[in-house]
Amino acid sequence: MKKKTERRAGRDEARREYDLSKLRGGVRGKYLARYREATNFVGLAPDVAEYFPDERSVNAALRALIATEKEGVSAKKPARPSH
Repeated sequence: MKKKTERRAGRDEARREYDLSKLRGGVRGKYLARYREATNFVGLAPDVAEYFPDERSVNAALRALIATEKEGVSAKKPARPSH
């Protein structure tokens, strides 16, 4: 016989067996700096992203740019935005 599962009205509510009083003291963003150091995520502007359907095509384009730099055909480096 199948075990009956508890149906909850709202999916955002925690189950009754969780003691929320034990969850106090959490720090938002505690590991954010460590996460940022370990990742290398770069977001593309929407107008640039139109030309790249996936991650593989972005990497291929960047590798081609790197190869031209190594061959001595140096493209003008863009100015850094001032914030």
